[in-house]
Amino acid sequence: MKALKIPEATITRLSIYSRFLKRLDKKGITTVSSGDIAEGVGVSPAQVRKDLAYFGEFGTRGVGYNVKDLIRYTVKILGLSEPWNLVMVGAGNLGSALVTYREFKDRGFTIVGVFDNDLTKIGKRIADLEVLPLEEMSRVVKEHNVRIGIIAVPSKAAQEIADIMVKASLEAILNFAPI
Repeated sequence: MKALKIPEATITRLSIYSRFLKRLDKKGITTVSSGDIAEGVGVSPAQVRKDLAYFGEFGTRGVGYNVKDLIRYTVKILGLSEPWNLVMVGAGNLGSALVTYREFKDRGFTIVGVFDNDLTKIGKRIADLEVLPLEEMSRVVKEHNVRIGIIAVPSKAAQEIADIMVKASLEAILNFAPI
């Protein structure tokens, strides 16, 4: 049996749907239609139904979708039901802001290591994390089963940091460097 190829755009929209559904849930809304989702995120109701159909049947025709159930399904489909450990390179203003950004933790992402090559930053603390030298990244990645890295450095250093992350066996990189 041939595996179904899910379009990247569908995955992107699924993430947008998930965030929209979480906002509805916070407002106490329990049921939502494909039309409501479409209006809230700027796509057609048919697109919402088509995107969700890749993963099964979730709603009841004429009634809509249970908001909590659909959140649970989208989070699981996106791989966000399990916690993810991250490392970050760059302990400047942007890096410090990202370490303390609550949304990461709320979505299951925990930054477990912060690295920099600036000797004046190494050893300092950002939130509850000590800034470590880049040479320690591979060890932290292995110890904490990290698969994702964040780049928060000036653009001229971004490629070098990406190469270091690849050598440390990271599978995904979020690049916040201006390019």
